Amino acid sequence: MKVVICGAGQVGYGIARHLSSEQNDVTVIDSSPALVSAIRDTLDVRGYVGHGAHPDVLARAGADEADMIVAVTLYDEVNMVACQVAHSLFNVPTKVARVRAQSYLEKHWANLFSREHLPIDVVISPEVEVGEMVLSRMAMPGAEDTVRFADGEVLMIAVLCEEECPVVDTPLRQLTELFPDLQAVVVGIRRNSRLFVPHAEDQMLAGDLAYVVVDRQQVWRTLNIFGHDEGLANRVVIAGGGNIGRYVAMAIEARRARTRAKVIELDRDRAIKIANDFKDTIVLQGSALDQDILKEADVRDADTLIALTNNDQVNILSCAMAKRLGCTRTMALLNDSHYPDLAHDLGIDAYVNPRSVTISKILQHVRRGRIRGVHAVEDGAAEGIEAEALETSPLVGRPLRSVEFPEGVRVGAIYRDKQVIMPNGDVQIEAGDRVILFALADRVKQVEMLFRVSFEFF
Repeated sequence: MKVVICGAGQVGYGIARHLSSEQNDVTVIDSSPALVSAIRDTLDVRGYVGHGAHPDVLARAGADEADMIVAVTLYDEVNMVACQVAHSLFNVPTKVARVRAQSYLEKHWANLFSREHLPIDVVISPEVEVGEMVLSRMAMPGAEDTVRFADGEVLMIAVLCEEECPVVDTPLRQLTELFPDLQAVVVGIRRNSRLFVPHAEDQMLAGDLAYVVVDRQQVWRTLNIFGHDEGLANRVVIAGGGNIGRYVAMAIEARRARTRAKVIELDRDRAIKIANDFKDTIVLQGSALDQDILKEADVRDADTLIALTNNDQVNILSCAMAKRLGCTRTMALLNDSHYPDLAHDLGIDAYVNPRSVTISKILQHVRRGRIRGVHAVEDGAAEGIEAEALETSPLVGRPLRSVEFPEGVRVGAIYRDKQVIMPNGDVQIEAGDRVILFALADRVKQVEMLFRVSFEFF
């Protein structure tokens, strides 16, 4: 696939790294010579210095042969015009744009991005995507990562196996014997920085992070089995009143009547502005690193502190301070992929990576075959994938035990006629089934082929 990426910042770089590692033909455009030079030096991509929406720059980047344009510059208007130019002058089939300003995204203007107006096929709003991810993590305390598949009926959660976890040192095969009606499958394990797909005889050890595909109805039971019985947060402190912090606080007010939130915002004008948007949420003006402000926000009695400022270090330190003051649980927004291990060592319970959320959204449209959902984990080391089985798929009509799945791939669940079916050797996949799998990064292409034609391709 030939892809043109406008914007070489953190998100653009992350997308380019992911796509180029899969042998896609990637070209990156950015107005910063330093960013273009850095991306050329570190990735197998072409780079051009220039304005991403200018026709001559897009022409030099090969837009006339591109299968997709991904516009993720810092400016919404540049991203939108880049897609318009790519459509009108170069007939690029798939156009993806990052749009941050919520005014463009209001339902009243939903027709704006149609082919007749601004022809953008996929609009990505980081604030909405990340905000929803934060809310999803809040809804499942005890899970370090969560993603929904099959219209929300199937979830993949990441659960830390602590010393007191009841199922450590137990072969996965025995979990089925111990809990025969449990609708959950362990599909991946991260151990000592190594991610692998386990076999039936493998055991989970203390310190492992287990990726589990589970029926929505049994999420709480699954968390309890893994030793996590944290309750829902009713008192929340949000550090950072930017677009994401405001979105999360507004959603809490609208959706969770029993939850009360307080927002800490450093900028005085911004604090006053967002305070007028809320009905029940209290806004405090000050630094989330100021112990007196944290105490004024009653962080010692809070169930959760969510650090959503635009500074990773502030997010990490405010979470650490909140924990020290007595806050039960903390969550941090972390842009730098090197920080999660440090955050974990400091006792931070969960984190959200905006780049990972955006990349996952884009990958859904890069993947070939009937791929309905993608979620990248461990900075792209593996993916949770929801794929629809076609009549021509070699999976259809055969018992799973007779299908030779590539090493590093495991089926977690099958969604058929609004029913969740957990996989076993006797289950047969039918045409139209939505199959949720976990695949290591170097096996994703083989998964795509499984859902396109037959095993003859690999």
